[in-house]
Amino acid sequence: MKTAFTNFATGLNLLVLLSLLLTTACGTGGKTNDPGPEPFGAPTPYVLQVPPLFPKPLPQPADNPLTVEGIALGRHLFYEKALSMDNSKSCGSCHQQSKAFTDGLAQAEGVGGTQHPRSAMALQNLLWEPRLTWDGAHTSLEQQARVPIENPLELHQPLAAGITRLQALAKYPELFGKAFGTSAVAEERVLKALAQFQRTLVSGNSRFDRYNRGDQDILTPDEVRGMELFSIHPNGRIRGGNCSDCHGGPLQTDRNFRNNGLSSSFGADRGLGGLTGRPTDNGKFRVPSLRNIALTAPYMHDGRLATLEDVLDHYNEHVQFSSPTLDPLMRNTTNDPLQLSPHLELTAQEKRQIVAFLKTLTDEDFVKDPRFAEPQ
Repeated sequence: MKTAFTNFATGLNLLVLLSLLLTTACGTGGKTNDPGPEPFGAPTPYVLQVPPLFPKPLPQPADNPLTVEGIALGRHLFYEKALSMDNSKSCGSCHQQSKAFTDGLAQAEGVGGTQHPRSAMALQNLLWEPRLTWDGAHTSLEQQARVPIENPLELHQPLAAGITRLQALAKYPELFGKAFGTSAVAEERVLKALAQFQRTLVSGNSRFDRYNRGDQDILTPDEVRGMELFSIHPNGRIRGGNCSDCHGGPLQTDRNFRNNGLSSSFGADRGLGGLTGRPTDNGKFRVPSLRNIALTAPYMHDGRLATLEDVLDHYNEHVQFSSPTLDPLMRNTTNDPLQLSPHLELTAQEKRQIVAFLKTLTDEDFVKDPRFAEPQ
C-alpha cells in the first residue's frame, strides 16, 4: 500500500513538472532557450552647440533625440552606397562636404546617370528649417530621408531592399545596437539616424559671423560696403541691393517660398504650386540660405545661373516683372532717382562689392570638419 502511494505521488510530481515546462514553453512562444537582452547600453545624449547670435532651433522630435551613437550611425548611412540600386551612389554623392553638401551640377544626377529636374540643395542649419526641399513637400528630416533613397531619379531602391543589404554588412548590427539598444536593422531606424546626422550639420563660423561677433577688421572695405548694399532696400534716394528682405539675419534666409522673377511663365515644375495646386503658388520656391553660397554654384532651383555674377545680373537687369506670381518684394526696388526703371540699376562696382560680401559667408571650418566627412 505504501509503495503504491509512493509511486502515485512520484507520478503526480512528474506530471506537475511536465505541466510547468509546457506552460513556460507556451508563454515564450515555444522558445525555451531565450538568449536574453543584447549587450548594448543606452546611447549617449549629444548636446548640439548653437552658434552665437543664432535663433533658437526648432523643437526636435521627442522620439528621436540626438545621441552620439545615433549620429555616428547616420554618418555611415549618409555615405552608404548599398542604399542605391546599383551600389554606385549615396546621399553624399549629391551632397558633398567640400561644396557645402551640394554637387556642383545644375541638376542632380541619380543612378545610371538619370537627371533630376532640380539642383541638389545645400544641407546646412536644417535644425531651423520648418519645411524641406525646393517646394517644401516635407516637414521633417525623418520623413524626407526616405524620398531620395526610393526616388527613381536618385538612389532608385526601395528602402526595404536597402535594409536587406545593410543586414549583410558586418559593421551595421553593432552600429544599430549602439544607437538603438538592439542590433535590429529597420527602416524607421535608418531614417532616424540619417535625420540625426543631418541635424548636426551646423554652419556658423564664417568671416561674416566673426565680424558680427566683434572682429571688425576681418572684412575689407569693399566687403563691408557690399554688406551695406546687401542689407538696404532701395527707394531712389538710398542705394541698395534689396537682398536682405529675403536673405537677412544669421540664417541668411526668411524660410519662405517666393517667385523671384526667373520666368514670365511656368513650365512643368511649378514649385510650391505643384504641391498645393493653387495657381497663386506657381513659380514659388524655397528661399535658400546664402551661407556658403560661393561653394554651391550653379544657382536657382534648376541651376540655370552659373556664377554669383550671373545671379547679380539677374536681380539687377533680368527680373521678369510680367510673371503673374512675382513676389511683391521684387517690385518698386530701384536705385533710379527718377523711379523710371523697374530694375535695380546697380553699378558694376556695386555688384562687385555685393559679390565680395557674399564670399564672406563661406565657413571653411564647416566644409573641412572631420565629423561630417565620409567615415574611413
